[in-house]
Amino acid sequence: MSMFYRSTRDDSVKVTASQAILKGLAADGGLFVPESIPSLDKSLEELSKMNYKEVAYEVMKLMLDDFTEEELKSCIDRAYDSKFDTEEMTPLVKVENEYFLELFHGATIAFKDMALSILPHLLTTSAKKNNVKNEIVILTATSGDTGKAALAGFANVPGTKIIVFYPKNGVSPIQEKQMVTQKGDNTYVIGIKGNFDDAQTGVKNIFSDKELEKVMNDAGFQFSSANSINIGRLVPQIVYYVYAYAKLLANGEIKDGEKINVVVPTGNFGNILAAFYAKNMGLPINKFICASNENKVLYDFFTTGEYDRNREFVLTTSPSMDILISSNLERLIYRIAGNNAAKNAELMASLKSEGKYKITDDMKAQLADFYGNYATEAEDAATIKKIYEDCGYVIDTHTSVAATVYDKYRKETGDTTKTVIASTASPYKFTRSVMNAIDSKYDSMGDFELVDELSKISNVKVPNAIEEIRTAPVLHDTVCDSDKMCDEVKKILGI
Repeated sequence: MSMFYRSTRDDSVKVTASQAILKGLAADGGLFVPESIPSLDKSLEELSKMNYKEVAYEVMKLMLDDFTEEELKSCIDRAYDSKFDTEEMTPLVKVENEYFLELFHGATIAFKDMALSILPHLLTTSAKKNNVKNEIVILTATSGDTGKAALAGFANVPGTKIIVFYPKNGVSPIQEKQMVTQKGDNTYVIGIKGNFDDAQTGVKNIFSDKELEKVMNDAGFQFSSANSINIGRLVPQIVYYVYAYAKLLANGEIKDGEKINVVVPTGNFGNILAAFYAKNMGLPINKFICASNENKVLYDFFTTGEYDRNREFVLTTSPSMDILISSNLERLIYRIAGNNAAKNAELMASLKSEGKYKITDDMKAQLADFYGNYATEAEDAATIKKIYEDCGYVIDTHTSVAATVYDKYRKETGDTTKTVIASTASPYKFTRSVMNAIDSKYDSMGDFELVDELSKISNVKVPNAIEEIRTAPVLHDTVCDSDKMCDEVKKILGI
């Protein structure tokens, strides 16, 4: 075993992969990062002959090397099964000259399923490996998709409870219905009066409450996270970029070693960071195109080198990206600071106290592979309409942000490198916004009328994830102020 994980804020912290997965967040508030990123030990040609599960094993065995082959393959087998509505797991759809990587064929029709289907198995295996006797309490903030995917993954998993906080008026009607109808004796869903950043900050504060940690331990509980701050969420996301490249190679769309671009609609920065890790493992990626919505904090960062969350929070039709604190960016900052925990901690302290930080010119020079831009709400809607009218293909509002930004990139640079666009959610998850973009005549229809209409115009069957919530009863109706989140957790745990 050679792979250890360190905290981005304290050089002295060193843990195994399974310990990092169990903890979720380092005690100092930092995120766990690998000491070094291992290289793929199978050739791209070999990977091109493998199915999704086989590729998953080849990637994850390198990053999670304290899992035995049997343990890791068992986790993969249990995760990537009939929950997915396609054998390929993540099909690539060629639309004109781009390849849309459909990451939404899992149980909750969003890309979070790719990691949250396996995280419960990684976590419970990690608990056994480390002789954990406590019940694990998954504590998660969601901007819409993580919440449902985590709830579905952890529902009725023995030895766990899951508590999800979401912004009460900051998710789509379908997203909210998916969460509040979630079954499972160990599932809890709470709306907060505030936005996603308030929910995420509240969760981080609960994690760092030492007094609460002691009370919980005495009562037989310990926290872990299902957010992308957990390395057990990030590692499975590397897989689908490797698999996408392998499929392009297998299908004769690219030559072995040919570089591709990757476009990712980005909020918390985890999904695009997974692509960055994939490149560091040996995947031939040319540019990371970071697509933001009108909350363009990442676009401004890549343009100026300053990260500044001091701005108006905009509620958009791509709510999973309505984020001003992109937590996973910290892992990249640590990397471009030369893996310097003290330097990174200083920048994160500035973000906490002043709401902003500025990187050095040397650090900015290391971001040459990244391109940032953003889509306005009008541009987002126009792209959905244009792709549907030109090709008959319907994309959701987040994927449309990516497609819009890619169009800007191509016009700006003239770069004709073959490009994969991460399609992060099914259009069924954001039906009203998608259908209104296509034609304003749909505005008067009810949510589920729109679902049926979308099925007609796209020739795509209504996913089970939508069918099962049509008449499902609301099981979770708690709402609290953001400063009362800890009280709700204590109430649930009876401590």
